[in-house]
Amino acid sequence: FFFLSKKAPTQQRSEEGQRTAASREQPVLEPESGGKMSGFDVDVDQIGWGEPSHLTRYHSPYYNESHVKWRMHLRKWCEEKLQPNIPKWEQEKVIPHSVFRDAFRVGFLPAIVGAPWPEELCGPCPGLAPGEKFDAFHELIAWEEICRLGSGGLAWGICEGIQIGVPPLLNFGTPEMRKVAQQCLMGEKVICLCISEPYAGSDVANIRCTAQKKRVLNKKTGVEEEVYVVNGEKKWITNGTYADYFIVAARTGPKGNKGISLLLVDRSMAGLETKRMDCMGMFASGTAYITLEDVHVPCSKVIGEVNKGFYYIMYNFNHERWGFVAQSTEFARVCLDEATRYALRRRTFGKTLVEHPVIRAKIGEMARQIESTHAMLELLTYQMTQMSKEDQMTKLAADCALIKVQATKMFEFCAREAAQIFGGASYVRGGQGEKVERLYREVRAMAIPGGSEEIMIDLAVRQILKPVKKL
Repeated sequence: FFFLSKKAPTQQRSEEGQRTAASREQPVLEPESGGKMSGFDVDVDQIGWGEPSHLTRYHSPYYNESHVKWRMHLRKWCEEKLQPNIPKWEQEKVIPHSVFRDAFRVGFLPAIVGAPWPEELCGPCPGLAPGEKFDAFHELIAWEEICRLGSGGLAWGICEGIQIGVPPLLNFGTPEMRKVAQQCLMGEKVICLCISEPYAGSDVANIRCTAQKKRVLNKKTGVEEEVYVVNGEKKWITNGTYADYFIVAARTGPKGNKGISLLLVDRSMAGLETKRMDCMGMFASGTAYITLEDVHVPCSKVIGEVNKGFYYIMYNFNHERWGFVAQSTEFARVCLDEATRYALRRRTFGKTLVEHPVIRAKIGEMARQIESTHAMLELLTYQMTQMSKEDQMTKLAADCALIKVQATKMFEFCAREAAQIFGGASYVRGGQGEKVERLYREVRAMAIPGGSEEIMIDLAVRQILKPVKKL
């Protein structure tokens, strides 16, 4: 089993199975013509397929020196600042606010919103040298590095509200709304996107939350003003428990997708209440049930145009689903890596687990699915570097949907197979199987949100056949 163990780990895993932080040297790359990397030296704790292939084994046309430096810059922060606190934050089911400010300091929060880097709001990217351009592969690396820690609750607790809540403000908001986006990107405030309801998940066009325009008396000024009165419920809202701002999808017009608007709601507005939901996984993500009862929202808080909200939601949906793919693929890689390391040291019937052919078959099958899915993810990411956001919205819809299904099914498979290799150790919270046990519970959080697997497959077929005339 030479390939799996040809490079020994730099440090022994702790009993909890956590990767330990090691001193990192600056990577040295030698660029080759055509954009490929001919070789580089990066100090990583590599066994088997535990790292993306471009980092330790293969040439790649997608990555350059800035990508590797960016990865090691974020890895150091993730290992030192986040990893030791995961058990505590999982138990407390909350991410301390100071973590968001620190995430901005290293460039993590703006990275999750995607290219181009919002320099006018956040200043230059701290992980890149002057002249180096931030692109979709830098964002992919950011997702991979935080997911490498093996906690979906951590990843969502820090990233998910930013990734799906800030883009509507950046793309369609007023200058005042962009200031709100800036606060969130700098870690000063937390934001969430409120679309799903008890009665409408993937069926976004049929949400029931309403926003009716009325003239009401402002109790502070004593003057009548025109506002939207919002009433409804939102469910499964990531970061909603501790969010400061809420992007609320509400019906302002007729039934269907042409009667929905997005409104920027502030936690200080009367009538808004949040309640933490106890879910199967993602404990630290602050998932909330939100009620809005006669919430008065100024007309100036409508994002973009009235009744154009469905379009604004769809505008970022491919990017959101791409994020699910990046997370699922890395979580699956964590399952493979943890299981491989365990199989190399666990002994049964007088030999290590990895010496049993059935265990090698499980490891190989996980690797086959992960590497092929990651290759498709990189191809899709490359398309994002070449297309405008408008083109991404239409041209990538079918394949984004398909690869989301591929990635979440693959993650589910790897979580199961890793749990089988760990045996009883994967059934216990904490200990050697901690990451696998946690990720096994968090599979559904990848497979259902952002469009369930069934909806995604149907969407892909409808999208790809849309331009085809009847035969």
